[in-house]
Amino acid sequence: MRTAKQTFKHGIHPPENKEETNGLPIRQFSFAPLIILPLAQHIGAPSKLVIREGQEVVRGQILAESDGYLSVPLHAPVSGLVKRISNVPTISGKMTTGIYLEPFPSSTQEILDGEPINLDAASPDDILMGIQQAGIVGLGGAAFPTHAKLKIPDGKHCDTLIINGIECEPYLTTDHRVMLEQSDDIFLGIKYLMKATAAKRTIIGIEANKQDAADLLQERLPKNEAISVEVVPVKYPQGAEKMLITSLLGKEVPSRGLPIDVNAVVVNVATTAEIGRLLPHGRGIQERVITITGPGVKKKGNYLIPIGTPLRYVLEQVGVDESVSEVYMGGPMMGVAVANLDISIVKGTSGVVVFNKEQIEQAPQVYPCIKCGACVDACPLSLNPSKLGILAKFESYEKMAEEYHLMDCFECGSCSYVCPSHIPLVQYFRLSKSIIRKRKVA
Repeated sequence: MRTAKQTFKHGIHPPENKEETNGLPIRQFSFAPLIILPLAQHIGAPSKLVIREGQEVVRGQILAESDGYLSVPLHAPVSGLVKRISNVPTISGKMTTGIYLEPFPSSTQEILDGEPINLDAASPDDILMGIQQAGIVGLGGAAFPTHAKLKIPDGKHCDTLIINGIECEPYLTTDHRVMLEQSDDIFLGIKYLMKATAAKRTIIGIEANKQDAADLLQERLPKNEAISVEVVPVKYPQGAEKMLITSLLGKEVPSRGLPIDVNAVVVNVATTAEIGRLLPHGRGIQERVITITGPGVKKKGNYLIPIGTPLRYVLEQVGVDESVSEVYMGGPMMGVAVANLDISIVKGTSGVVVFNKEQIEQAPQVYPCIKCGACVDACPLSLNPSKLGILAKFESYEKMAEEYHLMDCFECGSCSYVCPSHIPLVQYFRLSKSIIRKRKVA
């Protein structure tokens, strides 16, 4: 095991707040009385329905198939009855087509096996097809279809597969527990990934605050395999793939570029574990590990939760204080404060963090930029958030993109976190990027 001495420039050190759940083992969550499954659960085209209202389905059955290359199927997380197909609420505030599924209370809830993907006999394309058919997307939060991410473009090649076990987002300990409890699945998943990408070696990157996970994976490394474990310093946003590549490989992904431009592919560790767990049985993903924590939660922990479980049911089961003020899907830095508790846990949900009124201050007054440079010192991509914020105020969107590289921003929130004037820079950038994309489409 090697300790990386280099790291990316800038970044911040927010309080980690992981100690209340990082020692708690993964527990199975109960089935909700009603499962709500939006068809749009990933980047790309939503899944396309193949079932009807009133139909009985079994756990693991395909409910909606992939609708094109950048799409994946949706599998039944429970055996039950399709009560209705209609609009369901989502975290974005929009309504979208979804499935209301009522579990059978007397069912064993066993999972159907499908067509196994034999590691030795399968070709790289067979593995990619198997990953797509399993409905696997990035479980770190981005929810990009994994098979599309692994497809190496013509003229490119992958030297290094990086397994991202950083989990730098405060409060969340999902990946930490997966590394401690699902190491066999992780290493089998790595074998599938290395064959699919033709990677010559694999590095498992882990932050120094998860030394127990690094020690365990180092101890269980398969013999005669080009797999290593590297520990990197604790710094946010170390888990962003471009930052992790810099820390582990000393390379910089070019502006608007992808990891494959420096001959690397980065896959989240929980996604890797799901590949190792599902492909040998030909199964689809029906559940995922989620950290439920925060000052407002009574039964904090890491839970294996069926996809489609309503957030309101989750909070009822773990118990929350009466003074709850905000609930975040994901962590407090890159997650989203929800406006509706009737939304569901989806494939990209890595955590639920609940805050009381005592922790949430009233929105502070926004002051003019004082040109202090704190945001410039914090930005991991060496952008100029101050200048971008001023341009956003004057709606100079094209200049933001063309001259100041706005589209490179991955909205980590470091600039907003350090700004003494309380300028909501990330919100400005998110809105600006949305407007730029809409103009391009138009």
